[in-house]
Amino acid sequence: MNDLSAQAPKAAQAGNTVTIVPEAEIAGLMTPEAAFDAVEATFAAMARGDAYNFPVIREAIGHADALYGFKSGFDRESLALGLKSGGYWPGNEARGLTNHQSTVILFDADTGRPSALVGGNLLTALRTAAASAVSIRYLARQDAKVLGMIGAGHQSAFQMRAAVQQRSFEKVVGWNYHPEMLSRLADTAAELGLSFEAVSLEELGAQADVIVTITSSFAPSLLDAHVRPGTHLACMGTDTNGKQEVEAGLLARARVFTDEVAQSVTLGEAQHAVAEGLISADDITQLGAVINGIHPGRSSDQEITLFDGTGVGLQDLAVAAAVVRLAREQGVASEVVL
Repeated sequence: MNDLSAQAPKAAQAGNTVTIVPEAEIAGLMTPEAAFDAVEATFAAMARGDAYNFPVIREAIGHADALYGFKSGFDRESLALGLKSGGYWPGNEARGLTNHQSTVILFDADTGRPSALVGGNLLTALRTAAASAVSIRYLARQDAKVLGMIGAGHQSAFQMRAAVQQRSFEKVVGWNYHPEMLSRLADTAAELGLSFEAVSLEELGAQADVIVTITSSFAPSLLDAHVRPGTHLACMGTDTNGKQEVEAGLLARARVFTDEVAQSVTLGEAQHAVAEGLISADDITQLGAVINGIHPGRSSDQEITLFDGTGVGLQDLAVAAAVVRLAREQGVASEVVL
């Protein structure tokens, strides 16, 4: 009998080394500042056409009320290639787990072989917060003093910490569907040396110069009438068909920016305004165009700007690739041969 393995090319027989960075190591490796830099660079690469996302798969699996899916893409500049797999398990909190669960897998762009397996839960929180922070840096008024927070879930603390690095905020006002959860916002504001006030949505809109929405709502909470001229909004919770955080009419009044237009109009906050014929895809600008100096961004202190943060796979790949580099440098990564 012929030994087929002996006839195979040596390269095909060679083991493939994969770097594993477990979830427990992420906090010691990835800082909010590093996440900001990675996400900002990703937005810029997307707007230049150097990086692109593949279509998102996101489905209800019919078990544990979970949503599961894949986000993937390729950056020709950094050669980041891969996917994030995961979703939302609403019963996890009762088990002492994070409801959002994800893992990033990176591949060698030259060979297609897997190169890294990275815990994605904290990375997802950091890159989502970084995305809204990038929008605040480039779109919010320079004199913004009051930060409004809608939503008080796990992600909200990351959002607040990232946002306050971009402007000289003096106060945080907050609202949540479940008021008993507002202590998370109050505690985070105190940690940052800022005062906090729980307010109605009407009062939040009247006070806030920047508003971050981070909920899982399927009905709008913030209405067009709540928002005053000059406000910047970072709408970060809508990433699935049917979700909605703000009234569609608000997008018609605002100048709308996003991470990726294709996702914005199909599964992002803009999906409803587009469906109602209030705006079209042509009315939405990639934030990367502002970063690259192609678009001016905010045109006046009276203009309302809105960032529709849908969450793109390229962001996950960028922060995961940065973590892998740091883990190798610091000797905290595991290496296995497949």
